[in-house]
Amino acid sequence: MDFNDIQNAWNNEKSENVILPNNLEKIQAVHTPLGRIKRNLKNELIYQIVSIGAIGFVPLFYDFPEKMIILYYLLFSFYVMVCIYYLIKFYSFYKRLSAITLKTKDSLYETYFDIRLNMELYKTYGFALTPFLILYLIGLFYYTSSKVPGFLSKDFTNYQLITLFSVVVFTMIFMGISLEWWVKKFYGKSAEEIRKVIDELKEE
Repeated sequence: MDFNDIQNAWNNEKSENVILPNNLEKIQAVHTPLGRIKRNLKNELIYQIVSIGAIGFVPLFYDFPEKMIILYYLLFSFYVMVCIYYLIKFYSFYKRLSAITLKTKDSLYETYFDIRLNMELYKTYGFALTPFLILYLIGLFYYTSSKVPGFLSKDFTNYQLITLFSVVVFTMIFMGISLEWWVKKFYGKSAEEIRKVIDELKEE
């Protein structure tokens, strides 16, 4: 293969995978929001693991009856399995971000969509934990109410049922709003900065 063949092969290569020198500064700018996402994700992983451990010790700090301790740790085991499933996915995402080398536009696109995908995964994770939160609140309500004399011998009143239903609905709404705010604050803003760089590269 002579020089002309080499030059023709170079010219025929897909131009969208080539980062021009005047775009290098824009690509480098992506590392700042990407670094924030990695830092926030790392902190999230640490906080989540610490929280799981702390929740596991709750019965030791309160005078739970033996039957309630068994039920608590049965529920806690399911909670831990759900957490492990998602935390492994988040850790894999963190490792991918740490190994990224942004050299082409395609790699930038892939990174952005990977971030967006994991933002949705984070919301799914929060909603997956919502039933555990609801059951925890119901259990707490039952535990505190059972200390009232004659509670176990009484039927639930309409007021108590409405209150319980309201707590469930409020918890679901609260979790939905909180998750949207949390993801937008800690990941959404950085993702939008990366999106702006992508849009600028498309215009050139």
